[in-house]
Amino acid sequence: MAATERKLQPFPAEEAEAHSLAARMPALLIEAQRVAHTVAHGTHGRRRAGPGETFWQFRHYDQNDSLSGIDWRRSASSDHLFVREREWEAAHTAWLWVDLSASMRFRSTLARVSKESRAVVLALALTELLARGGERVGIIGGVPFRGRNATRRVAEVLLRDTGDASLPPHAKLSRFSECLLFSDFLEPVEETAKRMQSIASQGVRGHMVQVLDPAEETLPYEGRTEFSASEGRDRVIAGRAENLRELYQERLKRHRTDLIELAQRLGWSFLVHHTDRPPEEVVLAVHNRLAGLERDYRYRAHRPIVLGETVAAEQP
Repeated sequence: MAATERKLQPFPAEEAEAHSLAARMPALLIEAQRVAHTVAHGTHGRRRAGPGETFWQFRHYDQNDSLSGIDWRRSASSDHLFVREREWEAAHTAWLWVDLSASMRFRSTLARVSKESRAVVLALALTELLARGGERVGIIGGVPFRGRNATRRVAEVLLRDTGDASLPPHAKLSRFSECLLFSDFLEPVEETAKRMQSIASQGVRGHMVQVLDPAEETLPYEGRTEFSASEGRDRVIAGRAENLRELYQERLKRHRTDLIELAQRLGWSFLVHHTDRPPEEVVLAVHNRLAGLERDYRYRAHRPIVLGETVAAEQP
């Protein structure tokens, strides 16, 4: 009887975290919209001429234009001939995955937000930008959304996500779509590589955004320090934490190098974002990559570059 009662009881820690995320979600949505508005200022997403049904603009007739493209009604009111251009509309889907595992809830005194909160804001901000550009956006394993309510609906899916996996789920994705992955990517590189290769094999181009707390980058602790695993019960007590700093940073550097090499092999991009930095930095970087890739879906080799405090593997 006692075992049955324990089985039926809710998990207090998980339930508390779910309520906490639900309580923060309106604020995260507002923050995401603010970030999207800042990044979108002066940019126009997919706004360019091409095949589609939506009117975009008039422009002067060029000798290379077809006579059938001339808008005679508009031209009649001027001494010039005008061509009616339509906005380019291409079927395109962006799939998102946000790591909501326990390790993402970490926040040190060096940052104002947890990795989880920042990853959610980044995902929702990019959803807002992509939806404004007419793209379809969805969470991996679900259905894509489009239109003015896409960001809210993506937020609702994230709110219902009770999974604790540190890697994206297995799912069938449409060819030529984009995949945006937000995680600390601290799992063994071998496991990460298998899952990313599974996604890339479907003809999907990926963008990995590693979200880290600045303390995870620098290990600023000194003296006797107890380190406890956020996923599991492992605990380590260091008599002098500063003695571990050099070895730790070297290991983190090797881990990141392996991730960058993985992204290069797949033809993907890789960015590192620290939670003490403005979210606009990485949102703009990812958005620019997405805008640049609209020309061509062919896989291209790329090289790692450093932009300020953001490490990236970018297409040439």
